[in-house]
Amino acid sequence: MKRHIILSLLWLLTALPAVAQGLSKADAEAFRLQLQAEWKAGKRVEYQSLWQDNLTEVRGLQMPIWKAVYGDAPADGRSLWISLHGGGATHPKVNDQQWQNQKHLYRPAEGVYVAPRAPYNDWNMWCKAGLDGLYAQLIEMSVAFLNVNPDKVYLMGYSAGGDGVWRMAPRMADVWAAASMMAGHPGDVSLLNLRNTPFMIWCGAADAAYDRNRLDAERGVQMDSLRQADPDGYIHETHIMQGMGHWMLRADTLALPWMAQYRRNPYPRTIVWQQEEVLRPHFYWLSAPKDQLKRGQRVRLTCQDNAIDISECTYTSLTIWLNDELADLDRKVTISYQGRTLFSGKLQRTRENMQQSLSERNDLSYIFPAKVTVTLPK
Repeated sequence: MKRHIILSLLWLLTALPAVAQGLSKADAEAFRLQLQAEWKAGKRVEYQSLWQDNLTEVRGLQMPIWKAVYGDAPADGRSLWISLHGGGATHPKVNDQQWQNQKHLYRPAEGVYVAPRAPYNDWNMWCKAGLDGLYAQLIEMSVAFLNVNPDKVYLMGYSAGGDGVWRMAPRMADVWAAASMMAGHPGDVSLLNLRNTPFMIWCGAADAAYDRNRLDAERGVQMDSLRQADPDGYIHETHIMQGMGHWMLRADTLALPWMAQYRRNPYPRTIVWQQEEVLRPHFYWLSAPKDQLKRGQRVRLTCQDNAIDISECTYTSLTIWLNDELADLDRKVTISYQGRTLFSGKLQRTRENMQQSLSERNDLSYIFPAKVTVTLPK
């Protein structure tokens, strides 16, 4: 027995240096592929019944879906088009009819086209708090069952569906490859989070109900200003259609080929993140303290040549997740805040980080082998 214990201790001692060194780049990539396969298999089991019933459900909130598959599957996986119907605070039969219209209103050249039926019959039926989880689950299902590429997910919506796009595009900006708003009302939404999400605005020039035409045009000017101040971000187009009212005679179908040219970049070198009305602890390759989430909290940073420069952060700490596309993890990483160095050193790639990031994000592009949490000076 003593000999067995001694041998076990010797084995642990010899194993410690290897553990301390972490994974190599090749080992991390192999483990990432393994995790992806296991995640897809697990999701197919978890969602089998819901998928067959054309239903999404999170915490008892259900959202029926209608889906169709168009075109040949590309080598890099299919695209996913989430299309939100109009209607609003009216009789459920009216919203049902709008759902039927939305099923065939658009047809992408390729992809999985999904028209959900809103779980509510309110004016804000597409942007209530519970919707974030339903959209995320729909994407997970589509990735698992139809080999959708998570970097090719597009959001669009008409009328009340456009209201939803105005809010959900910035709120979940790290999810979409691109988004297009058709004939919706922007409300008080901030556009800052759209820095890395191509965005289209469509509205009839005579669509005066609720001041949609004026407000949508003003938001187009705001996007112009954001683009002018940051020429590498805020890709957008604004189309205020002259002579058209709430119905744009399908001119807005041109949004589909425009969106299809873009892929999500899950690892943008510049991030602008502002908390909206529904709070989210993660955004691209960042995580914020859950106990400090509130609307208006903001982060701005850039990453270049293994150096991360935080120019603005209203949290007391920030967790930065990294992979070898963002930084060379075999070299030192430096993190600074307004000229003050917060961290400088090498980071380990670990299986635990990869498992944690996938478990928390449920997004195959957000599997990170390295992380570091920095404390911001008061």
